[in-house]
Amino acid sequence: MSRFPHFRKAIVSPISAKESSVFAPLVPFRVEPRYVARVWGYSDLHPWYDCTAHDQPIGEVWLTGDDCLVGSGPHAGKTLGSLFEQHAQALLGPAVTASGSASGSPLLIKVIFARQKLSVQVHPDDALARFAGQPRGKTECWYALAAEPGAQVALGLKPGVTLDQVRKGIHQGTLEQSLALLPVHAGDMFLVDAGTVHAIWPGSILLETQQNSDITYRIFDYGRPRELHIAQALQAIRTVTRAGKVAPLQLQDRTVLVNEDYFAVERIAVATSRSSSTLPGPGEAIPGLSYLFAAAGAGRITSAAFAPVELPTRGIVAIPASSPVFAIQDMGGLGLIRISPRWPA
Repeated sequence: MSRFPHFRKAIVSPISAKESSVFAPLVPFRVEPRYVARVWGYSDLHPWYDCTAHDQPIGEVWLTGDDCLVGSGPHAGKTLGSLFEQHAQALLGPAVTASGSASGSPLLIKVIFARQKLSVQVHPDDALARFAGQPRGKTECWYALAAEPGAQVALGLKPGVTLDQVRKGIHQGTLEQSLALLPVHAGDMFLVDAGTVHAIWPGSILLETQQNSDITYRIFDYGRPRELHIAQALQAIRTVTRAGKVAPLQLQDRTVLVNEDYFAVERIAVATSRSSSTLPGPGEAIPGLSYLFAAAGAGRITSAAFAPVELPTRGIVAIPASSPVFAIQDMGGLGLIRISPRWPA
């Protein structure tokens, strides 16, 4: 389970008759954000997004959720989930698997806006999630797009804390005392392994990349009247995990922020223009799905094979495995993040 760029080969699966009948190349396309209400969120997301809440505060901006709409190209107006159902092979290439083709995008990418502390929570791993009838568990990572002085996240338990102490802390309201706190600075990357007790605190804006699952077991919610999942959480919690801050790895043409079983996140340098042939990292011999996110500035994707696709600030473009060759152009101050799904060996 390397955090370094010895990129794993995708699992190659036979193409079913259904997949082969609908297989056709897909061009890159923009995905429209979906604004999700959360009690701990903000009423106004400006200047990050042109969004003001009408009733409930907005805490999450989903960039690749199954209900997000395709925003450009021949499939504009369709949901991303329906596009995966109809064109899984074209999107994922040789990496088509049961989990990818049956349940939408393998990754759910969000921007988290926390005005208050999120609940203390835990996510199950794949085995426990499937035992509960879900397609996959939830390992995730957080990339800090911005952070105020003193910003922190709670990530994992303090050394030596036992499951019995966790249980007592839940019932006595003292669980927070058992949490390991880490400072957050802009540009930091954190791995949140499944089974890790964690909570996002106010003061930072986080780009979250996770397995496409919204399974959350709340353990403690600071008195908010929401359902807790204590029994499920105690099953899922691991007192020691691989969670923590991940050191970036600087390569000649990119910075690898994290490379784990389920995803790779890279900061890609673009000097005016860059060919799509240079975007795959070392070891990525088999083309696969990726997403391009503009953490700052704006970009444009151009090709002789399709109309230009705009990449607005904090917007995201899906790059299908079957995409024609293109160029990504810096339209001013582009800070490009490339996110790619991975499958455990």
